[in-house]
Amino acid sequence: MSGDERDTSGATALLRTLHGSGVDVCFANPGTSEMHFVAALDGVPGMRAVLALFEGVATGAADGYARMAGRPAATLLHLGPGLGNGLANLHNARRAHTPVVAVVGDHALTHAPLDAPLQSDIAAIAGSVSGWVRHSASTADVGADAADAVAAAHRGQVATLVLPADVSWGDGGRVAPPAAVPDRPVADPGTLRAAADALASGEPAVLLIGGEATRAAGLAAANRIAAATGARLLAETFPARLERGAGVAPVGRLAYLGDAARHQIGAARHLVLVGTRSPVAFFGYPGKDGDLVPDGCAVHAVVDGTGAATAALEELADLLAPGTTAVTAAAARPELPTGELTVASASAVVGALLPEGAIVVDEAITSGLGLPDATAGAPRHDWLTLTGGAIGYGLPAATGAAVACPDRPVWCLQADGSAMYTISALWTHAREGLDITTVVYHNSAYAILRMELAAVGATGGPAAAGLFDLGRPELDFTAIARGMGVPAVRATTADELADALRRAAAEPGPHLVEAMVPALV
Repeated sequence: MSGDERDTSGATALLRTLHGSGVDVCFANPGTSEMHFVAALDGVPGMRAVLALFEGVATGAADGYARMAGRPAATLLHLGPGLGNGLANLHNARRAHTPVVAVVGDHALTHAPLDAPLQSDIAAIAGSVSGWVRHSASTADVGADAADAVAAAHRGQVATLVLPADVSWGDGGRVAPPAAVPDRPVADPGTLRAAADALASGEPAVLLIGGEATRAAGLAAANRIAAATGARLLAETFPARLERGAGVAPVGRLAYLGDAARHQIGAARHLVLVGTRSPVAFFGYPGKDGDLVPDGCAVHAVVDGTGAATAALEELADLLAPGTTAVTAAAARPELPTGELTVASASAVVGALLPEGAIVVDEAITSGLGLPDATAGAPRHDWLTLTGGAIGYGLPAATGAAVACPDRPVWCLQADGSAMYTISALWTHAREGLDITTVVYHNSAYAILRMELAAVGATGGPAAAGLFDLGRPELDFTAIARGMGVPAVRATTADELADALRRAAAEPGPHLVEAMVPALV
């Protein structure tokens, strides 16, 4: 469509602009104020609309989609309360520097002064997770606003466009051409040189990477640097997208627990950050410093999570390790275990059977502690993690990843407690026929919170224990999944888990395996 097209509705102009700007999927949970947007979808057949039954599924799916597609998806949410329901997974997207275009319907401009029951300060709600917010006040400008939103999202942020109902239904909309997509910020030459000098100094150093650097090219460059300088190489605790497996340069991740992370960093005199921020503990604990940088350690921030991290690492590698080749992970799988199903044996089953090209969405929490080692030599795959710590991410992100990559199997490794936050994503898996195999680790507990109770030095009795217990009544994920159209089985042994995963791989569409494992804590 031409950039000056007129005589169309605001909703049509917005959708055609989004589509022309490369956004061709919208994860939606609409309401009355979005009806003209919904109606306009039939006039833009290239825009795929995916219905989610909860806004947190829509926002998490947009995050998972963009991490794998490398371009933004849109969400359609209903007023301030709908945006509020989707906020947790927009928080995760913000922490992952994921490009998301969040379209939020609003009351008609003429209706807003009446303070109707659903009236709220959408901009204030959006501002907590968005790097860009605009209230579209004119039908004539809504196309340009949409183009600007897509360009803003490409900077690695959530871009929220608030769409009043009368702007949507009004005539005189204009389809706008795509706005210029900015390049990733590059490393300053002086900063790069200082980082190279620090790594080559002979003093203990840690190279901590994140952002786009956790893809194969960045990992290869980082591996070369570490080999040449003796620096310890680590990835951030929760990478947005980590490429790994046989043929990819391996990297360990900074530990979640503060004491373990301090041990990894050790007595480093230099901490070089490429594509990530300076590390801090997830929480404050009595008597412990939350800053993980050791005393006397110089921090060298090369580029942040939105920057051209791979290019920076390749420049550093050419300076410090010219002519060298990265060492990649060898193909290796654990033997298939038999007998009792434990966290360890469940991890070994995943490692033994993970298919080539898989996308793994990991929200296994404590039940996933053995997964990194068990899958290190599996066929090449991608690993998506819970970047912002807001649980209820796994099932929605798997939705988006499967929409983005329909030719690749998606394995969602999901803790039971956090699964319940966004369990309705299973319905979307079935409705869309997505190739997602979900393993729910059913340990009947918020095991991570049992651990945190001890970590903060608190003691609790039966009342406290009851808040971490997911029994009474016992959840039945097999029945829940079947009720939403997803074939499901329960596995109580390692053999049963392996059989269930093999069957899921052989059949099209979604599957769920309820893995009955003991709680680690």
